[in-house]
Amino acid sequence: MGKKKIIVSACLLGKNCKYNGGNNYNEAIVEFLKDKEVIAVCPEVMGGLPTPRKPSEIVHDVVTNTEGVSVDSEFRQGAKVAMDLIKDEEIECAILQSRSPSCGTKQIYDGTFSKKLIEGKGIFAEELAKKGIKLIDSDEFANLQQQ
Repeated sequence: MGKKKIIVSACLLGKNCKYNGGNNYNEAIVEFLKDKEVIAVCPEVMGGLPTPRKPSEIVHDVVTNTEGVSVDSEFRQGAKVAMDLIKDEEIECAILQSRSPSCGTKQIYDGTFSKKLIEGKGIFAEELAKKGIKLIDSDEFANLQQQ
């Protein structure tokens, strides 16, 4: 039996896959992971979306970008590809980017592109939760590290 692995949003590790072409590098998370086996994923890129890309939010259960174009199929395909990648792995938990329409674990933006947050999960986070995988929000992780 192999070592359990941790799924991590690739942007948290410094990969420039965020919608704006940047990343969400988190030194505390990288330090925590240094002796662990990691599976880095960016479901949005895995679903075929470019970097950079228009910001997206979940609008009435459909992922839509700021131009009103549905990117729902790309988000769902990316979540499927990421889930297929981990299907035979023993997963300890997933550390995911806060508020993301893919990876948000507790809150996501409300779909109005006004920066208003609501309770909810991103597309990929929801799939992980259905499989019973423990989700750790990157903001929550930062709080844990400070204790």
